[in-house]
Amino acid sequence: MLLKKDFPENFIWGTATASFQIEGADSEEGKKPSIWTTFSHIPGRISDGSNGDIACDHYHRYIEDVRLIKEMGSDAYRFSVSWPRVLPDGNGQTNEKGLDFYDRLVDELLENSIEPYVTLYHWDLPQVLQDKFAGWESREIIEYFADYSALMFRRLGDRVKNWISLNEPFCSSHVSYLFGEHAPGMTDMQRSFRVAHNLLMAHGSCVKVFHELNMPGKIGLTNVSTWMEPASENIQDKMAAKMANQFTNDWFYHTPVSGEYPEEAYEFLKNQNIAPDIKNGDMELISQPFDFFGVNYYSRNIVRANPQSPMGIENVQGEFEKTDMGWEIYPDGLEKFLIMAYEKYGKPLYITENGMADADIVENDQVHDVRRTQYLMDHFSATKKAIEKGADVKGYFIWSLMDNFEWAYGYTKRFGLIYIDYENNRKRIPKDSYYAIRKFLK
Repeated sequence: MLLKKDFPENFIWGTATASFQIEGADSEEGKKPSIWTTFSHIPGRISDGSNGDIACDHYHRYIEDVRLIKEMGSDAYRFSVSWPRVLPDGNGQTNEKGLDFYDRLVDELLENSIEPYVTLYHWDLPQVLQDKFAGWESREIIEYFADYSALMFRRLGDRVKNWISLNEPFCSSHVSYLFGEHAPGMTDMQRSFRVAHNLLMAHGSCVKVFHELNMPGKIGLTNVSTWMEPASENIQDKMAAKMANQFTNDWFYHTPVSGEYPEEAYEFLKNQNIAPDIKNGDMELISQPFDFFGVNYYSRNIVRANPQSPMGIENVQGEFEKTDMGWEIYPDGLEKFLIMAYEKYGKPLYITENGMADADIVENDQVHDVRRTQYLMDHFSATKKAIEKGADVKGYFIWSLMDNFEWAYGYTKRFGLIYIDYENNRKRIPKDSYYAIRKFLK
């Protein structure tokens, strides 16, 4: 049986959330709309017609939620700051009530011996910046993000020692601007890669400010992390898998380390006349030295060549059991990804998200989520194997602490260790997986 003591002594165990998904209070105490506020109120964009106005009401119930984190035995809690809550206009005048909330949250965590890991951007861009200059499509955003980062470093940096600049720039570029599934809901490949370029520069600007302010602690970048496998041994499928890896993983892992975009993927975009416009100093800014990568792992992609598909890449269904998101359960992919990422990119790694959505049912105030517990234990085991094979993995954050607003899926997908009863005053019901993790950690 796998035990906590099987991991390195200083290994960090935590859970994770994101501001828009749990906070609610979306127009309270000076907060202005984010692009997700706007997007979630457009009919047809969210599968159940819901929005994040109240979400899990964490803004008003954070003390109860911190108590649940403590009782579970977590070392750490990863959360994100809502940019439009602290800077309602994106820049300039601060909202003291918003800043006070994060002060109180950080203090509450520390009083309960829980280390805060703060993500500065988890997709909720101030709507005013989207209106003003098309948000991430404009290079103006980079300076705005640097100023916002500086504000948060100064405000919380005396207590917060671990920072993440961006969560999954793959999603806030391609899922938002190419696939159109996330705010602001565009479908334009050229704009998507322009946004990806600006996001990476914003990451670099954030790291630069971190060093200029001589902040104590560490700063990193969290990425979508998908293990890619070719559907067959033929050369076309292997090349398709390599290209998929460059677009999904290398673009956001290799580039900030090396200051160069992955070669074949960049050439492909250049040949299509849709490569991002790189100006003098851009790549130097993108590749500012930082401390770690956050790995958000959920599954693998099995890839085959298909000239009719975008970029000649097509995903094939795997044969293993699926989560409620339809994602194949493949813990071996986490082990393989961690080993590959450490060898290839050379940075210490934290698993900043891993978990599963399931169709949870409440019976007598209990949720018997056997599959989730097994999923997590299998992925803990995969992490242990990667560490034994030399990967420098520092910690593991389960996604998610609680059920929440799951972006375009609304409240139809449940990832939480804690069940949120949306029909009954958002009552918190710890699931069996919560108790299993508590037992493991104690």
